Amino acid sequence: MLEVDSIPLNAHLHKYFGFDSFKGDQEKIITSILEGKDTFVIMPTGGGKSMCYQLPAFISEGTAIIISPLIALMKNQVDAIRNYGSEDGVAHFMNSSLTKAEITEVKKDITAGKTKLLYVAPESLTKEENVNFLKDIRISFFAIDEAHCISEWGHDFRPEYRRLRPIIEAIGTVPIMALTATATPKVQEDIRKNLGMNDAAVYKSSFNRPNLYYDVRPKQNVAKEIIKYIRQHQGKSGIIYCLSRKKVEELAEILKVNGIKALPYHAGLDAGTRAKTQDMFLMEDIDVIVATIAFGMGIDKPDVRFVIHHDIPKSLEGYYQETGRAGRDGGEGNCVTFYSYDDIVKLEKFMKGKPVAEQEIGQQLLFETVAYAETSSCRRKVLLHYFGETYNESNCNKKCDNCAHPKQRFEGMDSVVLVLNTIKAVKEKFKAKHIAQVLMGVESTQVQSYKHDTLDIFSDGAEENEKYWNAIMRQCIVSDFIIKDIENYGLLKVSVIGNEFLKKPHSIMLTKDVDYDAINGDDDNITGGSGGRSSAADETLFSMLKDLTKKIAKQKSVPPFVVFQEPSLEDMAIQYPITMEEMKNISGVGTGKAIRFGKEFVEMIAKYVEENEIERPQDMVVKSVVNKSGMKVYIIQSIDRMLPLNDIAKAKGISMDEVITEIEHIVSSGTKVNIAYYVNDIMDEEKREEIFEYFKTAETDSIKEALDELGEYEYTEDEIRLVRIKFISEMGH
Repeated sequence: MLEVDSIPLNAHLHKYFGFDSFKGDQEKIITSILEGKDTFVIMPTGGGKSMCYQLPAFISEGTAIIISPLIALMKNQVDAIRNYGSEDGVAHFMNSSLTKAEITEVKKDITAGKTKLLYVAPESLTKEENVNFLKDIRISFFAIDEAHCISEWGHDFRPEYRRLRPIIEAIGTVPIMALTATATPKVQEDIRKNLGMNDAAVYKSSFNRPNLYYDVRPKQNVAKEIIKYIRQHQGKSGIIYCLSRKKVEELAEILKVNGIKALPYHAGLDAGTRAKTQDMFLMEDIDVIVATIAFGMGIDKPDVRFVIHHDIPKSLEGYYQETGRAGRDGGEGNCVTFYSYDDIVKLEKFMKGKPVAEQEIGQQLLFETVAYAETSSCRRKVLLHYFGETYNESNCNKKCDNCAHPKQRFEGMDSVVLVLNTIKAVKEKFKAKHIAQVLMGVESTQVQSYKHDTLDIFSDGAEENEKYWNAIMRQCIVSDFIIKDIENYGLLKVSVIGNEFLKKPHSIMLTKDVDYDAINGDDDNITGGSGGRSSAADETLFSMLKDLTKKIAKQKSVPPFVVFQEPSLEDMAIQYPITMEEMKNISGVGTGKAIRFGKEFVEMIAKYVEENEIERPQDMVVKSVVNKSGMKVYIIQSIDRMLPLNDIAKAKGISMDEVITEIEHIVSSGTKVNIAYYVNDIMDEEKREEIFEYFKTAETDSIKEALDELGEYEYTEDEIRLVRIKFISEMGH
């Protein structure tokens, strides 16, 4: 058991954080770790996960070690914690961003007993000098945040996380708390096994985020739709995720020229630029960040009002975590995804060349993503089922597009019976694709090799296509008629409920999945879900308080939400506190915060006079990115001077891919360019001639078909594009 005082936990909560009561299982979780038990916490983003280790760290003897993979998030959390304590030394982080002098200062505070929370990157924890240092200090407990990184089935697998248990044991035997915001039953099992936490107390909160509105739309006129959406949510913070860095840059530029304060954010930018962009977003100098879905941003901003996916993520866990960045304060949070099956095809291409086992996992995760995107059932129910949670869709309260606009239903009893019987006929040893092929009568190699084309049930569902049968199987899974084997992920088995249904079939109403590629995308209804502030709050005062928050935040060099979060400002706009004592009674404002920040707010509220600064969204006019004719002239002149293409890219601050794209446009518009000097320099003659000869007989100039024919391991896409330019210039002009 950890050494703590006898003061009730509620009193500590109010003293340090200004709250009078715990959320969900927070109190039970904190009690568990204080009693010295290993504790496994599965709690969605916005559920109050960080409080589970922050409060026990404050009231325990020694220093709590918080292991986190997100370096950017560490700084934000440390800044926030320092505002709850009496001095900065109460919290520190230790990672590769620190200088030797800074690390020495951190260790000095820890040794002196000032530091209650030390955030450490897993890579830093593996360094021998750090392990030796930590052996000699008093550690209250270890908290492993983002614990899903341990599992290959998680959306953010990190090999260094698998080395944590032996390192922790080498430092000393203290309680361990593992925390994750996204964990399917398979991932939960991996975490407990790898960390040796089979006897841990497990606390699993509901994954339901009732304030979030989920919406999937056809991928048509995406840039225009996004601009229209942001204009309708003027001044609100949002994140847009894209599949590639190039698309991030393009979309950020389009948003900027249309008067939206937006910046790009991806791993290709230098660390300084990323840090500055993130700070500008937190400080609300910009409204929108456009980011790659492949890069974890570590944004700890409670008032993100919308998360837009320009491209669908590669797993539902990734989707859940990214959408979970919206409305973390319990206010408005809209999650809009633009979907086309073409995105899934791109993601499948990215998996080529990876180990077979990794491809297999990736394919199954993509299958789940398609199931969610194309379903016509309640999205919340499908999402929660993926995380092993049962949900009654009647509780959704029209907070997803499918419940807000229900699809037509049909009698599905015969189809369900057929699916369940087919699964049993193939001995419950195959995945959905195989089941669909048997039903449709597809004589694939696999179906024939197992002689499933000889089954009596073979082709009994031939009148319907694969999309139809996938929809039936998905709804059977969500209704618990079918279960997926956790150990052999993807294999379908008939459940006890499914077997009971087969014995006594009854009416069951189903819906067909949405075919997004067949939708023309003319629907302009993009208002999203509702949420946000109470109508009782004084909107004008709220706006003034928010401006004051930003002003003080800039003076203190911290994000606005570190001063006061939106729910606290809303409560002020309802309660009108005009004394410091009244300020202490505001939600989320403890004694420390009232003393540190409250004076100016109390004075403003006392002198409050009515004013109105609301700006209305302008009519929708989408501007295109700046005219590029000057760029074309520069490229043509540079090629005439026989400058290397990479030098042209460097001079103009653009990527090589963009230079090649510009040259392709120049050539296709009828201008001849001679890039032979560059192609001859970077490629040997045999390669050049083989590609050139290929295009002489090719029926199409498709790069994909050229790669398939010539071999993608022998030629790069850029090589083929360059020779194609040479070919078109020489042969077409």
